[in-house]
Amino acid sequence: MSANARPPSGSELALSLVRDDPPFRALRSVGLIPKDGLGIGRRAVSFALLTWLPIAVWAFLARRAAAPAGGEPLLQHFSVHVRCLLAIPVLILAEGLAHKTTTRLLPWFVKSGLVPEEKRPQLDAIVQGVRRLRSAIGPWIVIAGIVVAWTAIEPVVQNADDLNWASEVSAGGSHIGFGGWWFLLVARPVYIILLLAWLWRLVLLTTLFRRTAKLGLVLVPTHPDRVGGLGFVERFATIFSPVVFALSAVLSSHWAHQVVYHELSVSSLQAPAVVFLVVTVAVFLFPFVAFIGPLGAAKKQAELQYGALVGEHGDLVRKRWILKEKVSDDELLHAPEIGPVAGAVSLFEAVEKMRPFPIGKRALLAIAVPALVPILLVIAIKVPIRQILGKLANGLV
Repeated sequence: MSANARPPSGSELALSLVRDDPPFRALRSVGLIPKDGLGIGRRAVSFALLTWLPIAVWAFLARRAAAPAGGEPLLQHFSVHVRCLLAIPVLILAEGLAHKTTTRLLPWFVKSGLVPEEKRPQLDAIVQGVRRLRSAIGPWIVIAGIVVAWTAIEPVVQNADDLNWASEVSAGGSHIGFGGWWFLLVARPVYIILLLAWLWRLVLLTTLFRRTAKLGLVLVPTHPDRVGGLGFVERFATIFSPVVFALSAVLSSHWAHQVVYHELSVSSLQAPAVVFLVVTVAVFLFPFVAFIGPLGAAKKQAELQYGALVGEHGDLVRKRWILKEKVSDDELLHAPEIGPVAGAVSLFEAVEKMRPFPIGKRALLAIAVPALVPILLVIAIKVPIRQILGKLANGLV
């Protein structure tokens, strides 16, 4: 290939939100990530064992695992196990889904014709800019600073219930054992780092969409996806499905402990659960807000243009067949793209049905369902799952 030849179509657009960021490079340098892969499985297992196994071993040796003489056993604190054995691996496994989704879907901005060929260099520049942001060290220094500050400043007393299983009583009074400190200084920080990393990737996707939306996308108002050809964009929402599930699982596991062992009423969780669902959907669908402006402008313009077209077409038909006037052989009456009057009207109806937001049921379900499932399991502790599903079904019909 010559120096001036363009690489294969779409190669510049193969953007990964996870590959080659600073943590990725660091883990690859120590062998947790192979040179040509993502190392998803080995990382998920390694970090799960790193965070949970020392806690479990200490609890077993200290006789705090199942039935301690005083306090609560580790076994009862679901959030510790869910955070280490479920949430952390899921947050890592989600990186594979994000890598596959972005590298597969991003080239469709060009393949679908949304970005015309003359603006392809601008899109390439946008992708390169987001790639530089992803690989920058600055945001990760901020993330590390937040985690260190959170770990150092937050008083241990605020975690009295969460760390009840790690309390040891001696002549000098009660103190936190090794397992508790490992949870505070290793397990929880690892979880928070992974969670903040995903929030940073949410910012990266938002930046990508916002800059792309300003390119002047060639939207087709009559496109059957009802969003001008942007229908494929909502598939990006699936990137965050595992992240939302992990976040909801940790929160729900804490609630489950309170319900089972501290007599917390399930009904009292209704308000916080609704707030969590609303905030979660709003946050993880926020990147798609960038397309509201272009879609709204395209719809308004199309309503005028297609309204004039259908009006002119209908006026010619009326003059020729209703008023029996002699009409010049107007090309508009014979345009195969428009067809009969009913077909012309359907064009305008398609424009009217155009949505101002590129989000449909698929994207909403991709965020709402993973958030809702762990919460339903908590409710099922006190309310039979059949009754829960019955109420949901009644609400849908």
